[in-house]
Amino acid sequence: MSTTTSPAPAGTAAPPAAPPSVAVVGVNGHGRSHLERALAADAAGRLRLAAVADPRLEDLPDLPAGTRRHHDLGDLLRDGAPDVVVLSTPIHTHAALATAAVRAGADVLLEKPPTATAAEFTELNATVEAAGRLCQVGFQSLGSTAVQHVRQRVADGRVGEVTGYSAAGCWVRTRAYYQRARWAGHRHLDGRVVADGALTNPLAHAVASALAVAGAQRAEDVTGVETDLFHVHDIEADDTSTARVHLAGGHELLVAVTLCAAERGEPFVAVEGTSGRITLYYTLDTVVEEVPGRPPLVTRHGRTDLLTDLLAARAHGTPLLSPLADSGGFTRVLEAVVTGPAPRPVAEGFFERLELPGGDEGRRLTGVEEAVATALRERSTFSELGLPWTR
Repeated sequence: MSTTTSPAPAGTAAPPAAPPSVAVVGVNGHGRSHLERALAADAAGRLRLAAVADPRLEDLPDLPAGTRRHHDLGDLLRDGAPDVVVLSTPIHTHAALATAAVRAGADVLLEKPPTATAAEFTELNATVEAAGRLCQVGFQSLGSTAVQHVRQRVADGRVGEVTGYSAAGCWVRTRAYYQRARWAGHRHLDGRVVADGALTNPLAHAVASALAVAGAQRAEDVTGVETDLFHVHDIEADDTSTARVHLAGGHELLVAVTLCAAERGEPFVAVEGTSGRITLYYTLDTVVEEVPGRPPLVTRHGRTDLLTDLLAARAHGTPLLSPLADSGGFTRVLEAVVTGPAPRPVAEGFFERLELPGGDEGRRLTGVEEAVATALRERSTFSELGLPWTR
């Protein structure tokens, strides 16, 4: 039996639309930040936190009345699919869980990297398009207006003719970081690709931001990738690496990163040109423009939260800031990392062991900051520079 609804009497305002329902899957570790943002948005009336899911549901903050608790996404979806699912789960689970959420009728905010392999990426992207759903990838730096600012300044000729792109990051990770989960620090685990290396996870934003600045985010925009991977920690994946990414427009992106620095530095993306340089410090949303003969021009920019952007896209049909399809170029780099030569161990004597509180241990690769700077300046990999620890 069908029913009809009479229009509201003239002069009577229509009732406000209910806020979209959102579920957060993976609420520990990095997922806690997603939960906290969802809770704040729920309190502000921008969404309704319908459910959370995680194998460990202890020690959660207070949840709104009516928020369901589940131990996995399957149980959550069987109890009713929300409008949006936020996925912050191990990398090798991303493709299957995002596929399940999309097929259940939900839009998805998917943590980076979106998938562990190029094949998974292609299949997931096709599924999202066929279902007519939205899938936003959690490259938070792409929510910054700084990215478009840099692209516009380059297009305006502020650095002359572009000669190349670069990205760098000198961070610190300790033994505890690699003990945070069974899959941490692995390229493969139990016959599956995991891809938890410096280039593909902690400093993946450097790669993704550089590709965005270069206008090379789609898979077809990356024509080749050369990798030069090392590890100082006792892990399978890389923690100190360079990569040369060849772009369809003829330019080149040189990436140099480490998780074994003396201290954390601000990662950045740079555009080099015949008459200047623009550097984006993507965690700070700060851009420094340097042209010979002029003082540096420093600008600071705003950032849109990617869940907020996804909800706006649902409501108004606006383009996503970090759609899944725009992670195709990044995924080409990831695929080269996980299918290329295995990372080589750095021999004892080239790094320092640091005893840390609680029995933790750090490893500091001697001179790695200078090595990163030289690699970018010379546009060379660590091995091409002939550094002692690469031999």
